[in-house]
Formats: sequence, structure tokens, C-alpha cells
Amino acid sequence: MRKFLVVLDDSRECLNAMRFAAMRAAHTGAGVTILSVIPPDEFNHWIGVGEVMREEARERIHAHFEVFAKWMRDRQNVDPELVIREGEPVPEILDYIEGDAEIGVLVLGAGTGRKGPGPLVTQLTKNSGTLPVPITIVPGDLSKEKLEAIT
Repeated sequence: MRKFLVVLDDSRECLNAMRFAAMRAAHTGAGVTILSVIPPDEFNHWIGVGEVMREEARERIHAHFEVFAKWMRDRQNVDPELVIREGEPVPEILDYIEGDAEIGVLVLGAGTGRKGPGPLVTQLTKNSGTLPVPITIVPGDLSKEKLEAIT
């Protein structure tokens, strides 16, 4: 089965990326994989403190995932899977895509602020010509109605 890979992070634009991936999956009979990457710099403390912080990050990710997953199941009839990795986000995303042949599209949300679309969009689009899957970039300020219309 083809799957949409969407990145779960703390950005506002992540919400539209989740919605887009779920709606496209529902309309095409595909699945959704939600990938969250915990950066290594969060754990550069004493070993015990780092372990506590790592566990807190995982709990926060699971809590956010459950909110998105419930909406996807209830509204779109899509049951997403969660993958959590630790490392630098871009290499981890690329590694995951390379390792899962069912990933058909990477879905990213683009920020609307003055700083540009965000670090993931910026870094991954620079390498888009060599990626094994297409990237769909969802504007962070699209309305729910517009998302529904285009999916």
C-alpha cells in the first residue's frame, strides 16, 4: 500500500500537513505514516537528565499523535502509524524514506512567517531533485475548506 509520510513537529504548519495527508490518503486508499524526530541536542546533559528528557519528548509526541490519529480515524477513516526517531531531522527523514518502499509522497507544511517556509522545507527542497519520492508542500495558512477542495 502506498503511504503518505508526514512530519510531526511543534510547528503550526504541521496541522495543515497532517490534514492534507489524511484527506489524500482517504481519497486514494493510501495510508499515513507520521514521523517525529527528536533532535540530539535535547539530550546533551548528564545521562540521567538526558534519559528523563528523552522520555518526556516521547510522551509529548505520543500525546500530539493521539490527537491527530483520532481525527484521522474519526473523520477520514485513516489509521495512521507513528514512527519516532532520534537524530538530525533531515537525515532521519531521508533514511526513513529510503527504508520504507511504501512511502509514496513526503508531505510538509510551509510556515507563513518572515523566516520563510521553515527549516525542513528549505533543506529538503534543496535536495528535491535527488529524492526518491515527490514532496508536497502545504501552505500553513490554507483554510480547511480549501484543503478539502484540493484533496
